[in-house]
Amino acid sequence: MNFFLAELTGTMLLILLGDGVVAGALLRGSKSEGAGWIVITIGWALAVTFAVYAAGGISGGHLNPAVTLALACVGKFAWPLVPQYLLAQFLGAFLGACLVWLHYLPHWRVTPDPTAKLAVFCTTPALPNIAGNCFSEFLGTFVLLFGLSALGAHHFAEGLNPLAVGALVLAIGLSLGGTTGYAINPARDLGPRLAHFLLPVAGKGASQWRYAWIPVFAPLLGGICGAAAHRALF
Repeated sequence: MNFFLAELTGTMLLILLGDGVVAGALLRGSKSEGAGWIVITIGWALAVTFAVYAAGGISGGHLNPAVTLALACVGKFAWPLVPQYLLAQFLGAFLGACLVWLHYLPHWRVTPDPTAKLAVFCTTPALPNIAGNCFSEFLGTFVLLFGLSALGAHHFAEGLNPLAVGALVLAIGLSLGGTTGYAINPARDLGPRLAHFLLPVAGKGASQWRYAWIPVFAPLLGGICGAAAHRALF
């Protein structure tokens, strides 16, 4: 139960802060409206850092089904714990998105663009292309798990590991995120997308379910391959 609550709380904080910075940049009337991609990627990196600090001491701070499954596949995580981790991550992501909706409640009605509202909750491709979008999410999550495995091979001063993880996410966002919005986390995309679908978001459009399988399937596969590649090489 402690593992479950830690993963749920950590993922909820991740989405609250990550989707929160997107909302601030995209929704009308926000003081940070128009802040841009650099602010969004830095905000997401700091969200990951703080969320890992919050949950890491109890659950390891996976906060991502791609991380949990990849570690289980390479023998670094116990399979019996996988279901509760995944449930906690998806539920936490959904709850975090609900909090973002509440926090920015007056801004949804004054924002005319339904695409911008959807982008607060989940990812959409810059140029829709099934093969290209799948590869982008695969590669981004491959780098994430390869990088996390590499970081795990080093000894950091106590408390510095989450900062390194946040820096890795920042690098992925800046270098690889412009194509699909770098979900690199099935819970981060699917949980908030479901929240967008269910919540009475003023003036919202479609939740784009036809795209939704890509930021779920491709990160899972990319994460497993990234962790396996690092194990094979090192």
